[in-house]
Amino acid sequence: MAVGVFDLFSVGIGPSSSHTVGPMRAAAVFAGELKDAGVLDSVASLRVDLYGSLAATGRGHGTMTATLLGLEGYHPELILPEEVEERLATIAESGVLNLAGASGGGVELPYAVEDMVLHPLTVLPRHTNGMKFAVADAEGNTVHEATFFSVGGGFIVREGEEDAARQELEESKKELPLPFRTAAELLGRCASKGLGISDIMFINERASRSEEEIREGLLHIWSVMEACVETSLKREGVLPGGLRVRRRAPDWLERLLKEDKDRNDPKYWQEWVNLIALAVNEENASGGRVVTAPTNGAAGIIPAVLYYALNYAPGMDQASQADKDDVVVKFLLAAGAVGVLYKEQASISGAEVGCQGEVGSASSMAAAGLAEVMGGSPGQVENAAEIAMEHNLGLTCDPIGGLVQIPCIERNAIAAAKAINAAKMALWGDGTHRVSLDEVIVTMRETGKDMSDKYKETAMGGLAVNVVEC
Repeated sequence: MAVGVFDLFSVGIGPSSSHTVGPMRAAAVFAGELKDAGVLDSVASLRVDLYGSLAATGRGHGTMTATLLGLEGYHPELILPEEVEERLATIAESGVLNLAGASGGGVELPYAVEDMVLHPLTVLPRHTNGMKFAVADAEGNTVHEATFFSVGGGFIVREGEEDAARQELEESKKELPLPFRTAAELLGRCASKGLGISDIMFINERASRSEEEIREGLLHIWSVMEACVETSLKREGVLPGGLRVRRRAPDWLERLLKEDKDRNDPKYWQEWVNLIALAVNEENASGGRVVTAPTNGAAGIIPAVLYYALNYAPGMDQASQADKDDVVVKFLLAAGAVGVLYKEQASISGAEVGCQGEVGSASSMAAAGLAEVMGGSPGQVENAAEIAMEHNLGLTCDPIGGLVQIPCIERNAIAAAKAINAAKMALWGDGTHRVSLDEVIVTMRETGKDMSDKYKETAMGGLAVNVVEC
């Protein structure tokens, strides 16, 4: 299907969309196939192989545990954090996996994280995030096997179906009223119809959902983002994983409430934006419930910038709740339209193009959303997105300890401020600019290809090797 706003913004669990959400989703698909084919009862053994970046940083990213949950039949969109903790504790204690048993009727097998086979230096041809599943009967005969790739943002592709998936994508785009693949095509649609970028995205979304479903769905996405912040602000202590990174958001909130008692002093806007971004990514780092936006590693940027739009954009102090809901919908649609451009022309996978594909894309999307709700023309919105990405080009993905903590958490706050500044700069212009968004997206893709693998979510370069973990 054509990439839509609800593909880019989906509810899942942390800490990584490509290393946690994608593997869980792939494993759940595999488990479902066993059940649907009626071969589950004949399964006597299981083998899971993880390749490339999934193997290199999988422990820190929760890849192995997420895969176990997926094999039990749990899906990232539906599982709750308390269910995650309960099932993983049970598996660890018993050493038994209930294959495809989340909804009943599973098969219990002796299997745990330690049984997974890791190939950190082997990259499969399609993508660095590769995983293979295979089950055999009591005689050792293979009953079913499949290879998947987690290509960023929780999206998965099955080996052998890449061409069919691309063809299906192209065919589904033909069903859209106003399809676009490039920013130039998107701006052309806006010009020919006299509409804004969010309007074009809204019309395309109506091809598969009613207006009410789109609006309710986007407001639900925002409510999950808000709930993520609220949950994070109640947690204290250190983040899991061994780096002993202290949660800062609760202390920051306490200080802010003392200094900005009414929460409306404009001189504190950046502190509030920082707080929202930190809170979301601290929750993500602890494996909590977040919204991929468009990835988990960059999940705090769009909520932080949308918070700014709702609280500090001109006129919002007098806005009704209905007006604020309109802002949320318009912001996410415009951000989603720009997200489509990155997904179509480049990548949002840190393991494929570095953090420029995650934090850079999210910053660009957020800048577009903010410029849109602040009254920007299509040209100004495109310019805002271009400025934000242009100044994230070359951003590496070098997480210390393979954890989505350092530099990831602070990086979200910095990128949120970049997005706000990019939108403001674009709005002070007339929409004309020397470098186009399409040119920047292509540059990001090519930069990612040229980037050394040690800077692409492998924890083999940069901060990951130059900072002592203990």
